Amino acid sequence: MRIAIMAVGSRGDVVPYVGLGVRLEQAGHEVTVATHAVFEKLVTGHGLGYALLPLDTREELSAAAGGGPMAGILAVNRSVAAQALPLARAMVEAARPADVLLLTPAGWIGGHVAEGLRLPSMGAYLQPMTPTREFPPSTVTTRSLGARGNRAAARAVLELGQVPYRRAVRAIRAELGLPPVGHRTWLRNLDASGWPICYGYSASVVPQPADWPSSCTTVGYWWAAPEPGFTPSEELAAFLAAGPPPVYVGFGSMPAADGEALSELVAQAVRRAGVRAVVSEGWAGLHASGDDILTVAEVPHEWLFPRMAAVVHHAGAGTTAAGLRAGVPAVPVPLMVDQPFWARRLQALGAAPDAIPFRRLTADRLAAGLTRAVHDPSYRRRAGQVAAGLAAEDGAAGVLRVLERLM
Repeated sequence: MRIAIMAVGSRGDVVPYVGLGVRLEQAGHEVTVATHAVFEKLVTGHGLGYALLPLDTREELSAAAGGGPMAGILAVNRSVAAQALPLARAMVEAARPADVLLLTPAGWIGGHVAEGLRLPSMGAYLQPMTPTREFPPSTVTTRSLGARGNRAAARAVLELGQVPYRRAVRAIRAELGLPPVGHRTWLRNLDASGWPICYGYSASVVPQPADWPSSCTTVGYWWAAPEPGFTPSEELAAFLAAGPPPVYVGFGSMPAADGEALSELVAQAVRRAGVRAVVSEGWAGLHASGDDILTVAEVPHEWLFPRMAAVVHHAGAGTTAAGLRAGVPAVPVPLMVDQPFWARRLQALGAAPDAIPFRRLTADRLAAGLTRAVHDPSYRRRAGQVAAGLAAEDGAAGVLRVLERLM
C-alpha cells in the first residue's frame, strides 16, 4: 500500500509522523511524508519518501512570538491560511501516487484533495479534536465550560478554524472538478460518513471520551524513529559523567521574542535550584553557560531524557510524550495552542508540579518548579508508573488495524 502522510506543523508535529511512517514501512507499506523543507533530512534520513509542502513553520511561529496564547493562535492561523492554496496544490501532487492519505489536524484541507482524487483518507491526530462533553477544546482552553458548553465550543473551533480557508477551498475544489461546499456542510458530511481518526497518544494519559463515535480510536503514541548511528558528542558524554543527573531545559520549536533574556532567566533558575542542566538551543536560540550548564543543539529525546533528573519544556504533544516515556518528572511551561492542555494532563497524572505559563515565567518560579520536580520523589515515582504502562502499548499497530479496515 502506498501511504502519503500530510504532516503540516512544527518539528514536534512532524517527528511522530516520521516514527509512524517507519513502522508502516516495516509492515510492508511504501510511505511518503509530505512536509516542509526544513524537515526534508529528518524524513529522508529514515528512509521514507519525501514530498515538499510550502510554508516556513519556523517563520510563522516567530511571527506569533511575544503575544498572548490566543493572539499567537490567531497569528499562526492567518499566516497558514494565506498559504492554503499553494499548500493544497502541493498536497495534490504528493497524493497522486498514493493509495491512501493520512491527514494531520493542520493538514485538514487534504480532505478535499482526497475527495477530488477519489482516495480513501483518515485522520492521524496528536491532540483530541473531536467534540466531547468531557473536556473543553484542547487547543483553546483548559477551563471546563460544562458538558454542553465543552461540546459546543469544540464544534465551534472546528468550524471557525476553516473560515479563513474558504477561498482556498473553493479554488482547489474547482481545480479538482468538485462542486462548492460550505464548511459546515462539509464537516457534517465527514461526520456522517464515519471518517476514521486515530489519536496518537495513550488512553492512560487522556482517557477516550465515552461520547466519541466508534470511528475515533485512541491507539497510543507514535514514537520518534531511532536516529541512525547516533552517538553523543564527547562534550555531552563528559558532562553527563561528571556529576549527578542534570535537568533538561528546552522549548522545542517555540520561538522567543528575546532569546538572550530567556537564556539568562534559565541560567539564574538553574543556579538558584542548585542543579546541573543541559539546555537545548531550540528555535528560541537558548544559550546558557557555567560550570554546571551545557548548551546543546539537537539531541534525540529518547536518548537524552532517560538520563535527566527532570525535564523543563513547553508541553508540546511530542515532548510531553517523550518525557512520559522516559519516566522523568516534568516542569511544564506552556505557551499556546494545545500546550496548556498537555501541561494540565501532566499535573493530573502526578508527573509534574504546577505548570508555569510562559508569559508568567520568572527565574524564581522556574527554580521553585525545578526544586519540587527533582526533590519530591512522588513525581518521579508517578512518572515511572506511567512509563511502565506506555511500554506495553503500540500506537502504530492501532493505525495498521484501521488502515486494513479502511482499504
